[in-house]
Amino acid sequence: MSKLCSQVHLLFSSKQAIQFPFNPSKLPKNGIYVLFEDGETAHGTKRIVRVGTHTGDDHLRLRLRNHFMQDSKDRSSFRKMIGSALLQRESDLFLQQWELDSSTQEAKEKNVNIDLKRLAEVENKVTEYIQKHFQLGVIEVKEKTDRLELESKIISTISRCEECKPSAGWLGLQSPREKIRESGLWLTNELYKTQLVEADIEKLKSFG
Repeated sequence: MSKLCSQVHLLFSSKQAIQFPFNPSKLPKNGIYVLFEDGETAHGTKRIVRVGTHTGDDHLRLRLRNHFMQDSKDRSSFRKMIGSALLQRESDLFLQQWELDSSTQEAKEKNVNIDLKRLAEVENKVTEYIQKHFQLGVIEVKEKTDRLELESKIISTISRCEECKPSAGWLGLQSPREKIRESGLWLTNELYKTQLVEADIEKLKSFG
């Protein structure tokens, strides 16, 4: 599996890394993305720390805007994970409020005690961290079934790879989520499931 993991790393890292600021309109409308993070390496190249896609047609650009440009943790599980790790690292008690959902009117009414000023401050820190420390790799994949299957297999392959270990200074090791700390990925779903096979690598190459 290490060989296949190496191949998928080299395939995505061979693309020009997309650093913020970037123009979403220049990206494919549909596809699979990976994130690289400063200081993280594997297989002689940049280590993939997150894999993602989208379910709705033509929603890739929106997905990436939500990660990089929208100050809203409830529109991006990735943003929420980053914020949780930053707060946990500082032993900040606001972590409990940060973990609350405020995406619906009902949730907002239930969570009336959230410190909105502090929430905005943390959102800004998350945005700053993501924009400064992460780079994108994208492969256009038009069909939803292909996107979801390959996303899951890539995640599983990386999470099972013995060579894909985080550095000692990786922020994710401060996460309150055990799955993030153990996997070395900013993910909690699709870990340790069905892995890639050679045919999947060839399919990715044909898309890319």
